[in-house]
Amino acid sequence: MDVLTVLVGSKNPVKINAAKTIFTQYFPNTKIDCQGISAPSLVADQPLGEQATREGAENRVSYLQKHHQADFYCAMEGGAAKFEYGAATFAFVVIADNRRTSVGRSCNLPLPAPVYTRLEQGEELGHVMDDLFNTTNIKQQGGAIGLLTNHLATRESSYTQALLLAMAPFNHPEMYS
Repeated sequence: MDVLTVLVGSKNPVKINAAKTIFTQYFPNTKIDCQGISAPSLVADQPLGEQATREGAENRVSYLQKHHQADFYCAMEGGAAKFEYGAATFAFVVIADNRRTSVGRSCNLPLPAPVYTRLEQGEELGHVMDDLFNTTNIKQQGGAIGLLTNHLATRESSYTQALLLAMAPFNHPEMYS
């Protein structure tokens, strides 16, 4: 059986599991060796704005490519922003191999205004949610999305969907050249 090596720019098990899930779906007859490696985002621990969030994921993938060998590299960076319709949290995902890079984005999860205010004051979303919901390390579990959707969606499900969509250029490279 062929082995596909996938490196994830984080040790967070939610991110590693999301990557392993999508690569297993796309390559069902291949053994997936999916490993998490600490990779610097070079952005704030809680990125605010779409640009900073995207750059965080891109920086993690660039680090992996410079320091490690793999078939695929991927990263997920959760961020938040205030839009004209209100504050929301989301993630950018980046998947790369040695030929191409694809950037994707998750759905928006509306955030209560007081939560976003705390993010603007420098707190991380996971810590704010732990405080409000009396949880511990929610960012390595269901995340804010799990808490705010009564666990009907999770941080991992959000990453999985974004990663699945970001794989399109790898599935049809002739259309994305």
